[in-house]
Amino acid sequence: MEDLLQKVTSLCKRRGIIFQNSEIYGGIGGFYDYGPVGVEMKNNLKRYWWKNMVDKRENVVGIDGTIITHPKVWEASGHIKGFGDEAVECKKCHARFRPEDIDGKCPKCGGTEFTEPRTYNMLFKTEVGVIEGEKATAYLRGEACQTIYLDFKNVVDSTRQQIPFGIAQIGKAFRNEITPNKFTFRTREFEQWDMQYFVHPNEMEKSFEYWKEERMNFYKKLYRKHENLRFYEHPKEKLVFYAKKAFDVEYLAPWGWAENEGIHWRGDYDLTQHSQFSGKDLSYTDPQTGEKYMPNIVETSGGVDRTFLFLLLDSYEEETLENGEIRTVLKINPEIAAYKAAVFPLVSNKPEIVNKAREIFEKLTDTKKVLWDARGNIGKRYRYQDEIGTPYCITIDYQTLEDNTVTVRDRDTMKQERVKIEDLTNL
Repeated sequence: MEDLLQKVTSLCKRRGIIFQNSEIYGGIGGFYDYGPVGVEMKNNLKRYWWKNMVDKRENVVGIDGTIITHPKVWEASGHIKGFGDEAVECKKCHARFRPEDIDGKCPKCGGTEFTEPRTYNMLFKTEVGVIEGEKATAYLRGEACQTIYLDFKNVVDSTRQQIPFGIAQIGKAFRNEITPNKFTFRTREFEQWDMQYFVHPNEMEKSFEYWKEERMNFYKKLYRKHENLRFYEHPKEKLVFYAKKAFDVEYLAPWGWAENEGIHWRGDYDLTQHSQFSGKDLSYTDPQTGEKYMPNIVETSGGVDRTFLFLLLDSYEEETLENGEIRTVLKINPEIAAYKAAVFPLVSNKPEIVNKAREIFEKLTDTKKVLWDARGNIGKRYRYQDEIGTPYCITIDYQTLEDNTVTVRDRDTMKQERVKIEDLTNL
């Protein structure tokens, strides 16, 4: 299982899923670009989450907040004072690592002597303003959820939502990780999907348990291997002071159980802090009873890039065919696949077949993301589509010209069947 990550990393570069950022300059640690196939998959993944969390729910709405906010936001949230991590330095090569990443020896040079752990802040600093010497210090957001709290009152005032309700967001976050590693699992620039659910204090217990199960069910529908999913409960002695509970949905990665998403009991801490620091009252008044109170919050916060990586690990398969050939295939959830189907003209030198294939391709693109592929022989086309996870391959051949049927090949079973052209969209 250890080499699974290496195989997936290699596949990602080979098939245009994920590239190392600035690779021509030697790369920059903790930053990755999504290629032509990867960007389609990632966009589909975000749409899948949004559909589940927002579109299908009458009491969850979305926002899209900025990456840079007022600096006081990070004072109120505690990030400027408390958003830290520990680092140790190898005395031999002077490389720095998290203490938990050291297994007796330096991962870089093998040295065995390290400095005492030192704390550093993970926020990225930037500046706002145009005149040197007069620019104000600001920060790239360390987590995406803070803009949800900042917009809470605006959402209440501008919509017909009443508590309980949620605000959802997908957005970039930045953390100056000391040792970004494990491909896109731990990076310095990443995307989060967050939903902050605002409830009456008396309803916290029920809401927390509801969202805990909802989020696990979401991942069970997304991944194939349910045995690789579990809950991890944070020990009570390690919870932050305002939390009563915290659970992680964990995925069994090649390096062990790893956090995929957190379900957190945030209480009234965030809105109270921003009320105090801003001087604005963020309490809520029930329109029916007139009761005024500070809402409590159940947070569900996951990593888009982590989920995408786990999805690749979950779907990667190597199968031995009857002829002894090894088939690499991504059996990825069809809703996440970059293309729903690939359209093949059997031969590229017969205008009547190519034209018919073009006609089918253009028809399907009205409703689906499909790919045109006329390169090489059919076998090589199948191998390519298998590696990027395309669920169906549609071949237009000589029989198509006679009876308006095409050959459809299923990615997972490799079975082929003749299908009428008019039935393709439904299929």
